Amino acid sequence: MDSLERKRKITKIFVHSALILVSITMLVPFFWMILTSFKTATEATSVNPFVIFPKQWRTDAFKTVFRNMNFFLLYRNTLLLILFRVICAIVTATLAGYAFARLHFPGRDLAFSLVLFQMMVPNQVFLIPQYLMVSKLGMLNTLFALVFPGMVTAFGTFLLRQGFMTLPTDLEEAARLDGCNIGQCFLFVMMPLMRSSMVALGIFTALFAYKDLMWPLIVNTDKDMLVLSSALAKMQGQYVTKFPELMAASLIACLPMIILYVFFQKQFIEGIATSGGKL
Repeated sequence: MDSLERKRKITKIFVHSALILVSITMLVPFFWMILTSFKTATEATSVNPFVIFPKQWRTDAFKTVFRNMNFFLLYRNTLLLILFRVICAIVTATLAGYAFARLHFPGRDLAFSLVLFQMMVPNQVFLIPQYLMVSKLGMLNTLFALVFPGMVTAFGTFLLRQGFMTLPTDLEEAARLDGCNIGQCFLFVMMPLMRSSMVALGIFTALFAYKDLMWPLIVNTDKDMLVLSSALAKMQGQYVTKFPELMAASLIACLPMIILYVFFQKQFIEGIATSGGKL
């Protein structure tokens, strides 16, 4: 027993040490961003000597960023992008996921195979067709152009389909006996049970929309339609980059996702555990 207990302690120490090491590795860039935002340009680019902590904690970079960038406009565009993509993704993925998991219709398996195929193809493959579609519609430099690629999500359809498949069929059978049709069974019985999965999909979609860089840069060139990611990308100069200002703007841009995770971390973990774990 003593030997077994000793092995468990050693295993626990090893696992915890590995997790702490991985956590530190992931947190170092974030802390480096914070430290650099309070440095001068000379300290940020100094190699010999290498400067870790600023000699004097300055807020000049934050003042310059707030003076040169319209964060109200950037936050508005980014939040509208996230809001509409989340709404579209949840609505379409919930309907499609329920259909693929519960309804039996000709071509269902083939259609779901096409959804899985789309998940395997890199998103960059669809950039040119999507851009041509938006351009033909005359919707460049608009909010619709930003939302367009996320109106339907293959990942969300797969996620919700897996979640619906974990629910017992007895629930639907009982609802049918009580006189519910397919729509009522979906709205009042099945969909409320998928709330955690829908929240998880919403968080995933918000995260993907928030960090989407290539599509906003391609489809929106108007400065009034920039989002946070594209605005940060434009701060990098061709020859010189002011790293303290770039890091200060990046820190300000990170705040929405940090707040979102703090408030919804429980639903996020529950959704992944209940809907993403079974094939």
